[in-house]
Amino acid sequence: MAACTVSFLLWIVALQWISAQDYSSQWAAHIEGGLKMAKTITEKHGFVLLGEIFPDYYHLEHSHVSKRSVNPGIEHHKKLTSEQNVKWAKQQKILNRSKRDYLTYVRDSRDSKRFAIKGGLNDPKWPKMWYLNRGRDMDMNVQGAWEEGITGKGSVVTILDDGLEKDHPDLIKNYDPSASYDMNNRDEDPMPRYDQMDTNRHGTRCAGEVAATANNSLCSVGVAFGASIGGVRMLDGDVTDAVEARSLSLNPQHIHIYSASWGPDDDGKTVDGPGELATRAFLEGISKGRGGKGSIFIWASGNGGREHDNCNCDGYTNAIWTLSISSATQNGHVPWYSEACSSTLATTYSSGSNYESQIITTDLHHECTSNHTGTSASAPLAAGIVALTLEANNKLTWRDMQHIVVLTARPTHLLASDWIINGVGRKVSHSFGYGLMDATTMVRLARKWKTVPPQHICNVTAQVFEKPVPARSTVTINLLVKECNSVNFLEHVQAKISLTASRRGDIKIELTSPSGTKSTLLAPRTHDNSHAGFHVWPFMTVHMWGERPFGTWQLTIHNEGKLLGRSSLHEWCLILYGTKYSPRTLSPNIYPVEQSPKPIPRRNSKNSKKKSKKSKSQKQSTTPISTLIKQNVSSYKPNVHIVLFPIPNSSKLSPTLTDNIQTYPSSHRLYSLQNVDGRQTKKNLSPERNISPTTSATMTDWEMVFYGTILPPEQTHILPTTSINQNLTSQDEPEINFKSGECRVTTAKCLECAFGYNIYNGECTVDCPVKTYANNDGVCSDCHYSCYKCNGPNDYQCTSCWGDADLTHALGQTYCYSKNIKHLLDDKTWHIIATVLLIINIFVLLIFCKGGVWTRYKPGLDHGDYRLANQIEGDDC
Repeated sequence: MAACTVSFLLWIVALQWISAQDYSSQWAAHIEGGLKMAKTITEKHGFVLLGEIFPDYYHLEHSHVSKRSVNPGIEHHKKLTSEQNVKWAKQQKILNRSKRDYLTYVRDSRDSKRFAIKGGLNDPKWPKMWYLNRGRDMDMNVQGAWEEGITGKGSVVTILDDGLEKDHPDLIKNYDPSASYDMNNRDEDPMPRYDQMDTNRHGTRCAGEVAATANNSLCSVGVAFGASIGGVRMLDGDVTDAVEARSLSLNPQHIHIYSASWGPDDDGKTVDGPGELATRAFLEGISKGRGGKGSIFIWASGNGGREHDNCNCDGYTNAIWTLSISSATQNGHVPWYSEACSSTLATTYSSGSNYESQIITTDLHHECTSNHTGTSASAPLAAGIVALTLEANNKLTWRDMQHIVVLTARPTHLLASDWIINGVGRKVSHSFGYGLMDATTMVRLARKWKTVPPQHICNVTAQVFEKPVPARSTVTINLLVKECNSVNFLEHVQAKISLTASRRGDIKIELTSPSGTKSTLLAPRTHDNSHAGFHVWPFMTVHMWGERPFGTWQLTIHNEGKLLGRSSLHEWCLILYGTKYSPRTLSPNIYPVEQSPKPIPRRNSKNSKKKSKKSKSQKQSTTPISTLIKQNVSSYKPNVHIVLFPIPNSSKLSPTLTDNIQTYPSSHRLYSLQNVDGRQTKKNLSPERNISPTTSATMTDWEMVFYGTILPPEQTHILPTTSINQNLTSQDEPEINFKSGECRVTTAKCLECAFGYNIYNGECTVDCPVKTYANNDGVCSDCHYSCYKCNGPNDYQCTSCWGDADLTHALGQTYCYSKNIKHLLDDKTWHIIATVLLIINIFVLLIFCKGGVWTRYKPGLDHGDYRLANQIEGDDC
């Protein structure tokens, strides 16, 4: 038996060895007393000070520690932390970070052929740069910005990657040494390391997309060919949390935009994100970078599409601080490598199928390539467009930029099956975000942009106590938000979730807002066999941008696992980011309410026509805007808007009866009908009065008048109810006992009912209908699909069953089992057979261990000479 135990322990140790994350020879430390004190302490204990990460936080390396080791350097760590001035220290682990391109190496031949000059540019590859010059709303509309004199001048972009060929003839003019550094060799020269396969070409390719010089008869044209470009060499070596933090915080008062086309492995099974130092670098960047306006971080969403990966499992793209960019192919399709997730904000073009063109840019050895691919190529194009926008208005904050992207992105010509219209009338997709970035529209909008109101954060915690999610089942949890710490208009939404699962890849998570916008926070991942689950992982969505947070939020967890593949939700909370006031204090064609009037049906008689007008008038006077938008989706005209905006100087809000009812400034300007681009339409708003399209009106005041009763209406108007037998069919569903007069707080739907009433589909009801139950929040939630009536969401909380099932009691729980299989469950024969087989297996295993090859004595072998590395003296088996 001792030999069996030792073999088992060896197997466990081997697994831990394989899965262990290597320690590097580097440390990060918080040392008080300034740089001189830090050098004294580090040299005393054999450390070399590599650089400063943040004030009083330093990056160190020990020369007597292996570059990679499974075992930490405990002795050196103890000596360092024994110093009084050392407040914190951590040995750095080596992280897996992958570049987000996918093609094997293909070197272009040196082609001296010159193409015909088009658009005034003589760069030879310009005619083939389809993503910048094919027009008809099928490119990223950069030429309009160039024609207005916007080239990115004054904007500084750095590429965080594997190096930058700074002497490339198409980059040297715009190269900025102040935006460059080599984290791997610890010097100021970001030149890549050359090898036979040119594995470090990635950064140079990304840089050319941003700032390749125009009109120099060389290679290609950068999107922002007047911008300054730098590079940080940090991927050609061991990547640690400290290396990432130093790269992300390099010269933040000089660098405006950081572009990253890398991240955790896109293998469909990794869940990873920035460490504590990199997270602080992001926070320092958005709060202090660019003189307090915030550094802008552009991130490639990921290339794990073939592995069914989800970019919400990537903590870099899933963060609110990064502008996450996805890809579209030349024909507007979702690329095979693209990852769909709710954190993607927008899209730029990149590669696709073999017959579709790819991205043209600079390459190593002063060459040019037409084969840049993946989301790696998309993020730098976005960085170039952002650089153009910053030249138009360098006062934009990092949040202003995200608002501008949301408002101007174009969903046209992008083909995806999951486009939806959210609660404020904008189209959004998990594959493309809000659509293709539009450089000219962003530049024009930036010129007249006013800074958005301050960001507020609202945390709402759900009361969840170990909510089980059985295999092949779904659990929905409602969370009612009545007030939200000055967050009245949403930006980012995070659902911070802790759950365990027998197989993490079987879990699907969806979040539905009070406006009805459903966002997939996590899709099933076929390669993710981990048992780790998620621990307070902040799944983020941008799909509710501009919506109101008040009402019932729904978190739905699907467990698509097989038998015994159970899961359990331990806790979750909503973190809502947004503003107190609407950012609608801008020019007339910004933040339009996108809706088209619903046509009045024609009637034969005059009376019916009057009745129709009257009823329609009443309906329009009582229906909220968000409801009208949803009703008119079928007749939605994307290029026509009716716009209502407040006067910019009017910032006082008049008091209202409740914070849940939207408030507006006391004075508004009503503009005439306009197109998206701000041009007047040919038709007048009121042809019979011959009103000019340029005519405007001013609304000076308005009020709401509520009519009703103090006491609830008489019970005589309540719909009759029907008693329900224990076993019913779906055709026997009773009428629901609604009492809408008992609603206490309402907007488009009821948000809170009086005591003793429950909310069901925005109505108040005494008893929840069948297939639902009343939860602790007074909301009717769905039963498990096997239950007809229940007292909870799980399969063991049924109180009555469908007609083809019987109610079964077991261990104090009640299940609904099909009548066809119930007799099999009652049969105990299978239990006896299984017990006998288990005993036989144990008996065979004991015989094998006692007389098998593992313990067979061999002459000359001294078993006492071998001991496990982690076995202490006297701990013999």
